[in-house]
Amino acid sequence: MKQYGFMGYRRENGAVGVRNHVLILPLDDISNTACEAVAHVIKGTLVVPHSYGRLQFGEDLELYWRIIIGAGRNPNVAAVVVIGIEPLWTEKVVQGIRETGKPAWGFSIERNGDLKTIEQASRKAMEYVQWASEIPKVECSMDELYVSIKCGESDTTSGLAANPTVGEAITKLVEMGATVSFGETSEITGAEHVVRARAATKEAGDEFYRVWSEYNDFINANKTSDLSDSQPTKGNIAGGLTTIEEKAFGNVQKIGKKVTYKGVLKPAEAPRGKGLWFMDTSSAAAEAVTLWMASGAAIHLFPTGQGNVIGNPITPVIKLSANPITCKTMSEHIDLDVSDILQGKMTLEQAGDALLGTIQRTAGGRLTAAEALGHVEFVITKLYRSA
Repeated sequence: MKQYGFMGYRRENGAVGVRNHVLILPLDDISNTACEAVAHVIKGTLVVPHSYGRLQFGEDLELYWRIIIGAGRNPNVAAVVVIGIEPLWTEKVVQGIRETGKPAWGFSIERNGDLKTIEQASRKAMEYVQWASEIPKVECSMDELYVSIKCGESDTTSGLAANPTVGEAITKLVEMGATVSFGETSEITGAEHVVRARAATKEAGDEFYRVWSEYNDFINANKTSDLSDSQPTKGNIAGGLTTIEEKAFGNVQKIGKKVTYKGVLKPAEAPRGKGLWFMDTSSAAAEAVTLWMASGAAIHLFPTGQGNVIGNPITPVIKLSANPITCKTMSEHIDLDVSDILQGKMTLEQAGDALLGTIQRTAGGRLTAAEALGHVEFVITKLYRSA
């Protein structure tokens, strides 16, 4: 098998990243302004504004911690400055990030105000940026990489070519010893028995089916008369996917035909070893990619049919398509055109190898289309109303 190496960043805990961000991380929604001010003053930093972090509770709060702390722990991040309104929750995030060994520092706005906080945080951010700029890249191999996968705006070309291309690539990635995660719980509906059977153990299959059933029961209990505006989406239907079952069987092409998954992860939970893992995620693109980013994914693969523009501020999103119209009209969003598969000019194996090459180049530093265009969608999944 061809060997794919790249020059990446090996972090203090051994995890390998493909970017070297200094993250300015808001603890909560009302700390966004201070964080954005720091990022404006100190060039070379990355800020991720968001809408939550106040009065959440229970599993919703636990998920929130996994997402926020996970963002700082992601191997694409070199160092983190956390700003929050309250000192205790701010310090909780800082300590969670420091467990990886990477530098992290927190500032609270209470009893300080914006101006003092922004000044102090800016000085620390400047220190981190200059330090991070001297971190050398080192030789890394694919078995050190964690890749997540999700499709969006799917159509018939997705299930026939783009998703199977991902399946070819992830099969080889897993054979190389890499870590991969798939999900989109609701969009497996109709093919849940197929995914259940693809588990490495009966226990993993049963756990997947339990998670899928709970998600399906929740949707059925809260939907209106139908889901015609959601599953499939209007874009899916325009592209020829008229039922969730059609969408689901195209969706599962992304995990190939041979690889079995080892277990089931909560949303934003890090894999517990190498190989393929199922994560319980929403099918909403920005939410799902944010969950995988928070779990530690260094690169995300995103096949699209009708065309999707998603990116992520921390994890590079590689978009591929087999729809020749999309590849022409939205070419600036597509990193890999595999439409030749449907014209008999390219085999799935060739497409899979091309995708592996794109992964290698992205891991080595090549910007994705979404990065070049400035797409930094960071959307937190929220489970309940706030208290």
